[in-house]
Amino acid sequence: MMPDLIDGTENVSVQGIFNWILLLAIFSIITAIGNYLGYRHPMYDSLVGMGILSLLTFVGVWMERKLPFNISSIIYISVIGIAISFPGMPTADFVSYYVSNVELISVVTVFLAYVGIGMGKSWNEFKALGWRSIIITVLVISSTYLGAAVVAHIVLIMTGVPA
Repeated sequence: MMPDLIDGTENVSVQGIFNWILLLAIFSIITAIGNYLGYRHPMYDSLVGMGILSLLTFVGVWMERKLPFNISSIIYISVIGIAISFPGMPTADFVSYYVSNVELISVVTVFLAYVGIGMGKSWNEFKALGWRSIIITVLVISSTYLGAAVVAHIVLIMTGVPA
């Protein structure tokens, strides 16, 4: 039986680091398999791309927890990712090539499966929120999706891409 890998409260300890590495490795392998089966990207290229993304994630989370600033890990991850893939940087071609072999839908599918498993483990807490919270959650998610679809459609029309 696997321990709770990530609950958001782990300290930067040997056990916490091991759990992060294990989670990111599992996540990377499953995503690479999805990229290969669904999009026919070479397995090696997908694994290297996921390795880069996992390393960025690991470094960003570590920085959030170790640095004295109150900055979210997503900021660190984004800034480092932009810096290493910026045209003209020595790492840009390497990073861009391998990360482009990772399809977003493969990453999202694995992530949502993990979230679903996490919710299933705390079903009693989820039920304690009540039916009103569930309706609000569904409305927020639906509205966000609809809003993103409308914005994407407008951008497609403005750029002349057939929608």
